[in-house]
Amino acid sequence: MKVDRNAPLSAQDTPEQTLGCRHTNPNSCKMFDLENVCAFVRADKLCLKPPGSWKKQFKELNSKVA
Repeated sequence: MKVDRNAPLSAQDTPEQTLGCRHTNPNSCKMFDLENVCAFVRADKLCLKPPGSWKKQFKELNSKVA
């Protein structure tokens, strides 16, 4: 499940995880298809290793909601 990095936050998004993959190029992610980490192989579709820039992006998206 690929999600645009600028898409609104979901209830499952946190600074440490994302619902779906928010990497710009998932195929080049070193965690791609890593069991129990990658959104593409988890039943709950959570990515436990989002991009390094995700915390800053999360903060920015979260400020738009508040």
